[in-house]
Amino acid sequence: MTRTRLTAAERSEQLVDAAVTAFAKGGYAGTTTDDVARLAGVSQPYVIRLFRSKQALFITVIDHVSTRIQQVFREAAPAEGAQLTDLADGFDRLLAERHLLPVLLHGFAAANADEEIGRTARACYGRIYELVRELTGASAEEARDFIATGMLLTVLASMRVIGPDPVEQEPWMIQMVESFDHHQKH
Repeated sequence: MTRTRLTAAERSEQLVDAAVTAFAKGGYAGTTTDDVARLAGVSQPYVIRLFRSKQALFITVIDHVSTRIQQVFREAAPAEGAQLTDLADGFDRLLAERHLLPVLLHGFAAANADEEIGRTARACYGRIYELVRELTGASAEEARDFIATGMLLTVLASMRVIGPDPVEQEPWMIQMVESFDHHQKH
């Protein structure tokens, strides 16, 4: 049996995918480069050789998640006349990519303690906000409300209230999700 060698770009992509999974589960503080290396099937020194530090890897992961969110929003928007509801439909696709949204929350949390991560997280958040306005022509208030709803969904997805493999639903969860669904239909 012959093994196919991955290119440097493919190996880097594999490491970023593994890092998304690892950071989604453990956050920035609770994840080591060794955790990422084990998930990717490489050595820890290899991770450091490619990314220099855990901080640089985490920043790469935040950028990756932000880029994926923007890609999904662009794909969900029709060529002309995009509405916020089109982007909301795209957000449903993001929920299926289970590890993306928790990483985003971990990035925001780490931003408080690490200025470089903070700059990256703020820039990513700003690009998403600006893209929402650009694609839909939404006012600042409409875009803010859309982003606020997205953050609520991100929190709910991170707690596994919604999305793939949800936890057993408690009454407050059902009420919140039902009221959200009702609000979306009107």
